Amino acid sequence: MEPHSDKSLLRELPKVDQILLHRDMTRLLQTTPRSVVVESIRNSTALIRKAILEGQIFEPGTVHDRVLQKAVALIKEKTRPNLRRVINASGVVLHTNLGRALMSESARDTVTAVSSSFCNLEINLESGKRGSRYEPVEELLTRLTGAEAALVVNNNAAAVLLALGTMAKGKEVIVSRGQLVEIGGSFRIPEVMEQSGATLVEVGATNKTHPGDYQNGVSENTALLLHVHTSNYRIVGFTRETTVEELVQIGQATNIPVMSDLGSGFLVDLAKYGLPKEPSVQETVAAGADIVTFSGDKLLGGPQAGIIVGKRHWVEKMKKNPLTRAVRINKFTVAALEATLREYLDEENVLTNIPTLRMLTESQEKIRVRAKELEFKVRSLVQAKVSLEVIKGYSQVGGGSMPTAEMPTYLLALLPELMTVDELAVKLRLAEPAVVARVRDGKYQIDLRTVQPEEIDMLAEILAYVINYGEVIRS
Repeated sequence: MEPHSDKSLLRELPKVDQILLHRDMTRLLQTTPRSVVVESIRNSTALIRKAILEGQIFEPGTVHDRVLQKAVALIKEKTRPNLRRVINASGVVLHTNLGRALMSESARDTVTAVSSSFCNLEINLESGKRGSRYEPVEELLTRLTGAEAALVVNNNAAAVLLALGTMAKGKEVIVSRGQLVEIGGSFRIPEVMEQSGATLVEVGATNKTHPGDYQNGVSENTALLLHVHTSNYRIVGFTRETTVEELVQIGQATNIPVMSDLGSGFLVDLAKYGLPKEPSVQETVAAGADIVTFSGDKLLGGPQAGIIVGKRHWVEKMKKNPLTRAVRINKFTVAALEATLREYLDEENVLTNIPTLRMLTESQEKIRVRAKELEFKVRSLVQAKVSLEVIKGYSQVGGGSMPTAEMPTYLLALLPELMTVDELAVKLRLAEPAVVARVRDGKYQIDLRTVQPEEIDMLAEILAYVINYGEVIRS
């Protein structure tokens, strides 16, 4: 029978009740709100009706099935979570757009435990009286960093804002011109300082700032000497920056406190593994900084958080600042951060237990083995013509950390025959789970540094399906 576009096909459009009786719909109704199912059927019917009126070709007797298929697709689209799982094959370890640090297994387990039951977030179980939500992490932070006290807020921008507002509101803060960084999302240190109520005093030049520049900038209205670690960019060549140690000497001579914003603070010396030397939190505290701020979801490898450590006098003042309540952490952050910090007590296993540290320090040979494993599995599954090759490349730290770091890695480079590389990239981003990798040198490149070992089989199946059929895998 020849397909045709006769408008008489409109009589074949099924009623909602007819579609609801189909076994596919009765199955979906077990897990999907009835209102969503009914709305999807009506939308599907309207779309097929429009297609018929526009003269699209249908075989008689197929309209019912077309409405059903479209309705099922609409239901799946409407019920799919907006925040979905992604396989990070980009080689960027701390990919801001993909949620930055992966949490350790212990952190995930702890969050699950406190999310499925009540917990002692703000109650002292021994006394039965109200406690502090910061207690579970404060002792760990002071033990690991050597600081007198600690406080945690929801991100590092909030930590900087709270510290400046507590230590220098209505007063002047001296900072090097070369450290007036933009910390992401167009938020800049001068703007954060303005919101805190402090007044910025720039000293030095973009490429050079000497201790004398700070000394000359001190006035009777100076409340703070601020050091901002330029973790997301580097100035090279004819440069000079005043160190935290030098600032502390000036602060002690003038009775002015010193604050250091590390941005991507870390507790393990990653220089031993070929990464650039960066100031650790412990070193900055030991140098005498009164307050040190850093992120929890970057090189620390935990949940998003702004961590403040330093002298008890200043930390206690921050705890009493009304802004602290507005930027406080919830029980999930407390649980995940505590579990992450406990991993650092085990020096032998911390590099393997925290995914961020494992990915940053993993040997090239282990990455090469995973790349070859993926290549083998894709070859065994793929039927369409595609070029597959394991090549060398470089990974990035990401997250505004170590911008000059180059980590040698291995990539699986693909070049399909039935579609362009850009089309392949789009289809893989729309898969379930989504896959995000690189398109470079005319090939689709998968960096195995950031692909988790347990994702290899799943990734191979997704790649093979999209290459074979040119379609997106949907759950």
